[in-house]
Amino acid sequence: MTTLSPYTSRAIMVGSANGELRELEWPNQMGGAVTTTLVADENLATQIPDQSHIKLRVLLVEDELADAELTLRALRQAGFAVIEDVAQTAKAFTELVRKNSYDVILADYKLPNWNGMESVELLRREQLDIPVILVSGALGELTAVECIKQGAADYVLKDHLARLPGSVRRAMREKDLRQENKQGHEDLARSNQDLEQFAYVASHDLQEPLRMVAIYTQLLAERYRGKLDGDADKYIHYAVDGALRMQKLVQDLLTFSRVGRQQLSLQSTDCNLVLQTALTNLEAAIQDSHAVVEHAELPVVTADGSQLVQVLQNLIGNAIKFRGSEAPLVRVSIEAQTKEWIFSVADNGIGIAAEYAEDVFVIFRRLHTRAEYVGNGIGLSICKKIIEQHGGRIWFESEPGHGSTFRFTLPNKVNAKS
Repeated sequence: MTTLSPYTSRAIMVGSANGELRELEWPNQMGGAVTTTLVADENLATQIPDQSHIKLRVLLVEDELADAELTLRALRQAGFAVIEDVAQTAKAFTELVRKNSYDVILADYKLPNWNGMESVELLRREQLDIPVILVSGALGELTAVECIKQGAADYVLKDHLARLPGSVRRAMREKDLRQENKQGHEDLARSNQDLEQFAYVASHDLQEPLRMVAIYTQLLAERYRGKLDGDADKYIHYAVDGALRMQKLVQDLLTFSRVGRQQLSLQSTDCNLVLQTALTNLEAAIQDSHAVVEHAELPVVTADGSQLVQVLQNLIGNAIKFRGSEAPLVRVSIEAQTKEWIFSVADNGIGIAAEYAEDVFVIFRRLHTRAEYVGNGIGLSICKKIIEQHGGRIWFESEPGHGSTFRFTLPNKVNAKS
């Protein structure tokens, strides 16, 4: 084998069908950054014209050119029409991925000046989704597993190159699936944004005509109540009630759409102050129901404080609203995880049946009649939207008749970086 020096290098190429090797001079950039393309001998390429139909742009992170050519030959014999570049340093690697578009990167695990796994981190910095397959002479099982965890698509030992074509095809399929999934998410996000814009405009523009309808139906009720027959009073009552309910529904829809339109103001937020603000807003409901709210010492998080107030206010407000025969008892607690905080709001209320696990977070989805509990069923959908915008998730645990515990997470920025 020929090893590349930092300043000169030689290309080893397959020169005939029987595998005879022929050396050609290969100019190298100062510092060992090899960027010249390796080209297979035409005599060998013509031996498999029917197979060479899958175009593949490869970046090799390799300092042994004999190993590089063996790798390329394994791909070409499997039906790939390969165009390849070689990089021996992080600088050359970065320059190439910025300049060219690659289908796959084949990286030796250990080079003289850097680790092939560093290419995964460099791709992350460049925000590029290119599968990295380690092609190494020796790689322990524990090291291989750790490399996969860190983002390598696969690993292939150099004395088992027959596995490489299948590994490349699999990595490319997985990349295509990621791209399709990403495109689907982007399309869904655009659709949701359009729906939010429509909901905002529609609810905003409906405010004024609904206000007029509500005002004049109320005036009709005040002026003509008792002066017409019983049916007329009943009809006027229905009109007033329907107008007011529609007005509240539109106001709730406007509130929900604003959550998605508002830019998050992320800053260091003391959740103890957030909770106190929520309790102040709920003071009347707490006094009327004789509710008791207990809480642990809450953390400082990176969040939009005003939106967190809305989350805690809605969750505690629901605990008070959906109470049982006893006075409401609400406990707000916290659990620290490595990368997130888990907030819990537990109550002793009526509880929720398991089959409604998804329904409770759907906008305008009510589990009770308006005669039983007022409201349009928007509070929990707003909570879900706010928490997901913060990068968290929300769920509940409950047993009918024995209360509910709503939990939500927020990223723990400090621990996540450690």
